[in-house]
Amino acid sequence: MGFPIHRLRRLRQHASLRRMVRETVLTPADLIYPLFVTFGENKQEPIDSMPGQCRWSVDRLVSEVTDSWALGIPAVMLFGIPEHKDDRGSAALEKNGVVQTAVRALKTKLPDLMVITDVCIDEYTTHGHCGIVRDGKILNDETLDCLQAMALSHAEAGVDIVAPSDMMDGRVAAIREGLDHHGYTDMPIMSYSAKYASALYAPFRDAAFSSPSFGDRRSYQMDAANAREALREVELDLEEGADIVMVKPASFYLDILRHVRDMTKVPVAAYQVSGEYSMIKAAAQQGWIDESLVMMESLVSIKRAGADLILTYFAKDAALLLQQHAL
Repeated sequence: MGFPIHRLRRLRQHASLRRMVRETVLTPADLIYPLFVTFGENKQEPIDSMPGQCRWSVDRLVSEVTDSWALGIPAVMLFGIPEHKDDRGSAALEKNGVVQTAVRALKTKLPDLMVITDVCIDEYTTHGHCGIVRDGKILNDETLDCLQAMALSHAEAGVDIVAPSDMMDGRVAAIREGLDHHGYTDMPIMSYSAKYASALYAPFRDAAFSSPSFGDRRSYQMDAANAREALREVELDLEEGADIVMVKPASFYLDILRHVRDMTKVPVAAYQVSGEYSMIKAAAQQGWIDESLVMMESLVSIKRAGADLILTYFAKDAALLLQQHAL
């Protein structure tokens, strides 16, 4: 029987009851805060295309992350902006590189914080690509040695999780082999398994000065039209030793996120990327939407689709709202 016996509005009448029967609950513990770190002191450089986000020197980064930790955000993801670049991204491997320095500073100040590092050379290369380039071609196998060495240097600095985002074939296996060989058998790998060649990365590339100097990244990042291929990527990364898999971007790829969630029992992350963040910010600045409401709705949609972990530049704002609501 249907109406009038069944009235679904009965469970929507009161705010407390709505909270009691809510199927998807977002908490600060679900969030990972992505941050850009650069050399220097007392730097907090605003990123025009990402309102509210900055490039942080290590000293200011520690202060910012101390604040996010106090809001209950358990993890950060670091992206480095080096002092110098070359065609092989050599600065990514330096013992005292910007990310390695930031990892040590954060773990000294906040030992229980989960520090995750992006493993990719695009921010460190003069050409802006995620792999070694020869004669205009991005070389897959030659890049694996660089990624392996980069992940090892982060492990030696004290990072908790490494996250390869390059989309080279075989990179998870190469990184796992390198870590294990040097005694880091307990180091988790969070792989950007289904990373699409998206137009939504533009503000990030502005922030990290990492736009390709020629061509694009479609020969290694995924075609936006493909879903089955994403599942193959996830399967292969799991076979190679990935402990957490990621879908990137998040909001435009919720169907992929759901497929990945259904196919595996390992933790699944989703990255609400710079373009997703900036579109919400821009619309809010025009007065067209309520920023807080849309922010929370977008994050809940990502978790509802199956994400265990959400990387988002809204992490602090969302955690503050969640904390206020809890009080």
